[in-house]
Amino acid sequence: MIKKVAILVNGGDCSGLNPVIRGIMKTAKEKNIECYGFIDGFRGLIKNDYIRLDNNPIANGLLPKGGSIIGSSTNTIVFNYKIENPDGTTEYKDLSDLCVENIKNDGFDCVFALGGDSTQKSARDLFVKGINMIGVPKTIDNDVACTDITFGYNTAVQVATDALDRLHTTAETHHRIMVLEVMGRFAGWIALESAISGGADAALIPEIPYDINKVVDMINNRISEGKQFSVIVVSEGAKPINGESSVYEANIDEGSGIST
Repeated sequence: MIKKVAILVNGGDCSGLNPVIRGIMKTAKEKNIECYGFIDGFRGLIKNDYIRLDNNPIANGLLPKGGSIIGSSTNTIVFNYKIENPDGTTEYKDLSDLCVENIKNDGFDCVFALGGDSTQKSARDLFVKGINMIGVPKTIDNDVACTDITFGYNTAVQVATDALDRLHTTAETHHRIMVLEVMGRFAGWIALESAISGGADAALIPEIPYDINKVVDMINNRISEGKQFSVIVVSEGAKPINGESSVYEANIDEGSGIST
């Protein structure tokens, strides 16, 4: 019997998603394994919405193409899935058994889960329920445990570094203090490495609460040395000592109806 594998992408998009999908497809083809893709990540798994990828025109030219040809879903945890009821109320349900049932009924021998920490946690828990899962760590934050580098991270650092290169000249020309905010709610890898690579004067990261007075002292010391500008990189989850992060995801989500 021919074996079948499926791929799903969960979380934010990043560079490398389609090339990874391509790599799985090519290897499956070499092993005479049929390859499928769930549409929009775990949401597609819950709805049992998938397409066949091998010999599908949609899968042509994937190597340089950004994004994900099978879509993705955010804030989707199968063990605590958000459901909007017709009466406007919201409830959360554990739909993991439905996912297990869909995978088994579809005859998939294995599912590849491309995503960050929450995606890998869901993949682990589905594995515990008897599903063959292969987790592919994907996140620009580089914060998946037991993983040296997640794909998407290097590109994020390069983009931030390029931005710093441009900010330097403007800051120096106009004697300004430039603050570059980068992604990273709970991990400061992007801020730290781009600050080092781009020659920033300070990096504020979630792991180390900052003292704003020390930041001001650093700026004043540079001014006393004749350097009339400074460039600072701030991770979105950075917070001051005895303070809170400037990121308020829940409040923004509730107020706007748009996921942060």
